[in-house]
Amino acid sequence: LLLDEMRRGLHLDGSHVLRAKIDMADPNMKLRDPLMYRIRHAHHHRTGDKWCIYPMYDFAHGQSDAIEGITHSSCTLEFIPHRPLYDWFIEKLGILPSRQIEFARLNLTYTVMSKRKLLQLVNENHVTGWDDPRMPTLSGVRRRGYPAVALREFCERIGVAKRDNLIDIGLLEFFVRENLNKTATRVMAVVDNDPIRVTLTNYPEGQTEWLSTENNPENPDAGSRDLPFSRELLIEREDFMENPPKKFFRLAPGGLVRLKSAYIIRCDEVLKDSEGKVTEVRCTYIPESKSGGDTSGLKVQGTLHWVSAAEAVAVDVRNYDRLFQVEDLSAAEGDFKEYLNPDSLAVVKAYAEPSLLAAAPGQPYQFMRKGYYCLDVDSTPGSLVFNRTVTLKDSWKPPGK
Repeated sequence: LLLDEMRRGLHLDGSHVLRAKIDMADPNMKLRDPLMYRIRHAHHHRTGDKWCIYPMYDFAHGQSDAIEGITHSSCTLEFIPHRPLYDWFIEKLGILPSRQIEFARLNLTYTVMSKRKLLQLVNENHVTGWDDPRMPTLSGVRRRGYPAVALREFCERIGVAKRDNLIDIGLLEFFVRENLNKTATRVMAVVDNDPIRVTLTNYPEGQTEWLSTENNPENPDAGSRDLPFSRELLIEREDFMENPPKKFFRLAPGGLVRLKSAYIIRCDEVLKDSEGKVTEVRCTYIPESKSGGDTSGLKVQGTLHWVSAAEAVAVDVRNYDRLFQVEDLSAAEGDFKEYLNPDSLAVVKAYAEPSLLAAAPGQPYQFMRKGYYCLDVDSTPGSLVFNRTVTLKDSWKPPGK
């Protein structure tokens, strides 16, 4: 009668519970008098307000497995003490037996895998949601651009362990790079809020030349595409230095560099604004040095990516990095949120080749010399957003190192 009153909502939350009286002397506390039902006046999406009692996890676990026909129930190591109770309920209820198997949780460096902690990050707006590309969730890494095959290869490599361990996230990124290196289309994008304009003084004004470039040198079947080349180009600011040190093989006064899939150019003049900042470099292009048919005889060590200023497409680039600053959050003292990396997201303007106007979600790209990227779901036809999946190589260094 009391249980029926509890079910019908005649008692307050927390006033009564239903327990299984097993053995109060059992060394496993879960096999003494475990909770089975508690009172909770909460509207259910299927039964409405008919039931005001809800089963506890241990009581419901085996029954839900039986209903769904589960023969092997996989759990993390913290459920080892629960297994005897899981088996006891199955035996006493006479339901389909299922075997509980425990395995170690997959722990990655520089992040947390606890759903409770991830929920905190979402609820407190430290991330934009469960599919934030910094989150270690399937929706998060999918949005970031991780290929499914790379995840499967990573999981196959690390296997299933019976003791807790910490996996270097660099191993996961290795498999991501290995896959993307073979599948990503190489494109040119000047990732810089304030790029430098390059003017080719001996190139005809108003002329646009379309140059062929390979889509992926690792995959000959990927074909090629055409790039617009003109008198005025854009390059990244870090690719020019007025007073370069030794072994600086990029653009400098009097120096030669090759523009990828285009020509060799020589820097002749540097223009600056009133504050002394370089705004433009004027160069001479060598017509005989065209890629694929170079007859100039010139040898240069540096090759730069570039875009034609007139045809460049302005896009937003989200450069994602480690979510936390420390490698092992389980060993860190205090609130885990104190170790969030304030630089885990940097939004930068970029100027991309026009082929990216046809970018599709899920299609991987390598921004030459920068990293691997994919189109984000926040993109609109007039405002493209690209997420950095991984850098070309692991350049992460914890603060202070």
